Amino acid sequence: MNLFCFGARRRTVAGSALALAFLFNFHATCTDTSNNKSNQGSYKDGHFEMLKSIKQIAGKIDVPQNGYAAKVKLAYLDQLMSSSTSQQERLNTVLKKGIVLLEYGDEANAVKMFEKIIQYVGDNPKARVPTLYWLGTAYLRLAERSNCVAGHTADACIMPLQASGIHKDKSPSRKAIETFETFLKESPEDPNYYDGVWLLNIAYMTVGEYPGKVPKKWLLPNLDKPVYSMKPFADMATPLNIMVNSRAGGSIVDDFNNDGFLDLVISGWDLGEDKMYYFQNKGDGTFSNLSESSGLGDFTGGLNIQQTDYNNDGHLDIWVLRGAWQGQSGPYGEQPNSLFRNNGNGTFTDVTLDAGLWSLCPTQASTWNDYNHDGWLDLFIGNENLPASGKTYASQLYINNQNGTFTEVAEAAGANIKMYIKGVTSGDYDNDGWPDLFLSAMDGKKILLRNKAQASKTPSFEDVSAQAGFSKENYRSFPTFFFDYDNDGWLDLFVCNYDFEKSLSYYYARDFLGLSKDDPSGRPYIYHNNGDGTFTNASQSLGLNTAAYSMGANFGDLNNDGFLDFYLGTGNPNYQSVVPNKLYMNVGGKKFMDATVSSRTGNIQKGHGVSIADIDNDGDQDIHVEMGGAYRGDGYPNSMYINPGQNRNNWIYLKVEGSKSNRASIGAKITVKFHENGVPRMVYRELNSGGSFGSNPLRREIGIGTATIIDEIRITWPVSGITQVLTNVEPNQLLHIKEGTDGATKLPLQKLQFSPVASDMPMCAPTK
Repeated sequence: MNLFCFGARRRTVAGSALALAFLFNFHATCTDTSNNKSNQGSYKDGHFEMLKSIKQIAGKIDVPQNGYAAKVKLAYLDQLMSSSTSQQERLNTVLKKGIVLLEYGDEANAVKMFEKIIQYVGDNPKARVPTLYWLGTAYLRLAERSNCVAGHTADACIMPLQASGIHKDKSPSRKAIETFETFLKESPEDPNYYDGVWLLNIAYMTVGEYPGKVPKKWLLPNLDKPVYSMKPFADMATPLNIMVNSRAGGSIVDDFNNDGFLDLVISGWDLGEDKMYYFQNKGDGTFSNLSESSGLGDFTGGLNIQQTDYNNDGHLDIWVLRGAWQGQSGPYGEQPNSLFRNNGNGTFTDVTLDAGLWSLCPTQASTWNDYNHDGWLDLFIGNENLPASGKTYASQLYINNQNGTFTEVAEAAGANIKMYIKGVTSGDYDNDGWPDLFLSAMDGKKILLRNKAQASKTPSFEDVSAQAGFSKENYRSFPTFFFDYDNDGWLDLFVCNYDFEKSLSYYYARDFLGLSKDDPSGRPYIYHNNGDGTFTNASQSLGLNTAAYSMGANFGDLNNDGFLDFYLGTGNPNYQSVVPNKLYMNVGGKKFMDATVSSRTGNIQKGHGVSIADIDNDGDQDIHVEMGGAYRGDGYPNSMYINPGQNRNNWIYLKVEGSKSNRASIGAKITVKFHENGVPRMVYRELNSGGSFGSNPLRREIGIGTATIIDEIRITWPVSGITQVLTNVEPNQLLHIKEGTDGATKLPLQKLQFSPVASDMPMCAPTK
């Protein structure tokens, strides 16, 4: 049985359809109990029923046919080796086992396995060359395990590697260098040649010998050259005791206990091992790990998490999405999402069953907004439809019944899209006061659904993709979000291309060698809103012409100039995809420049959930990134990049509260007008939690450049339609503005001092 092929994509072979159907009791469509009142009991019962269901499903999907279940795959391969009848079959199985050992996180034994194969095959190039490729990879990953994970430092794996990021134990990297140089000499025509070039340069960097010692014929120039100058951020996840070593997952930064300080929630995608974490900001420069006492730590899984206030009680709740990517090789993605009610006392209760939100669909994409303008937040979920599996996973639209429950109406609303949806975002792109939807998918299509603005319980959407100009935009894509990058009052669109046929190292190497000018693979795209219902792809003119391959994306204003920047967590499951996360700074709404090197935020490990927020209340935004790949062996510590302050620009923070509109005020429009150096300016924001994937706080943090007075703050509420105006506002303060109430209240904003010295508190244990 061929478990996978060697390359960027890995295939798995499912067992018999009959056996799988019996095992999982699967349905032709998403299992949906939103209207099944028999599922609604006490919140306590629903909470424990969800825990029980997650545990049962985690056990059922831990099978060799699941491409991500490394432990049981190893056991299966051992069985194959013991029953192999030919030397070639046994050799293939040994090579597969070496790769799975990497997936499991046992790099040392993977190295031994590949070394034995090299000795056995001798000069046979068909077997030797691919084994050298994997042996070099194994040595490099062993170097990372020994230096970047064990003894983790603030500089670990930050591109370019320097200071404490240079490996103390250089021996694995030396072996990686030796192996990759041999691979490149023997296989200049190999499809993985450019992967080897990239990884060789990274290996030299880990021992502090880039670029000087890299052989000229394989040197990738300027990997350490800044493009845009910034003061470097400092990764303080470890001293703040919020360092979690897990796989790909989600991030939320927001105030969950309403004390004026921003807290942190983290998830990891594995349903069996990756539990949720809740770190409460104590307001004294430290955090408390309340994962267990809050109830969140009992739950596992979640490639994406978002905050919401579904019951309008003023306490932020948490929505967890599960099952993404895992339905490609079988029905392993049929996992339940979770809605956690914030009880207002430091605890959370899973109310998914009681709310009528139980379903079993693979997803990581959703967006909360008030689609029918009744003052309560509704939920759109974009599922991963997989026609080849024989199942249908259409998107879902849950309308809030205003009593703690939801009703699914996607088909009636014209929003039951059947695609391999990877990202969704909502926003009022046509400025008619009603939230619209945009869907990004691996099918290649881009779907824009316009809200027809009907005042009824069930909203109505129409597909305006062709009219908007998206019908010709046919490429696989992943994260997406609405934002107004040029402050013209119209929401623009970010979408990241996710087309790849090889390891991401291949594309990055060719970028630095100038060989991919006409290759759009992996590039971030921005579509400019023309204000007439159409969009124009402005990416080239904005300077976005190199690969990124974002798995997580979010936006913020990191230098308080009033223009939105964005940060990308990059990667894919492939073990050779060791590429940096990227930070792009917005230069006056005219172009974006790569600030990855100078900002010291370019971790070369896999990045996923991204949250951008001023977590220390000092007037500039910081970046939290949930790190880690898909496999157990690809877990990595998360990062909290603290902004040192880039300049003396001013800012205004707004906490807005709806009354007739939803209390969280999602969908409210904020316009800030001021003069900078005598020139009138406007900053436009529409309130939401940011991009995909990762959640910014609902507190608006707005930079105003060097302006010393704000001429006007204008807020338009989504349901009442009223506009409230504040004039002549002093900057550098936090204001509370309530719908229908004149004026604003100044709230305390205590600046926190985060110490670079770790406390004596124990770190969160790495995933075992």
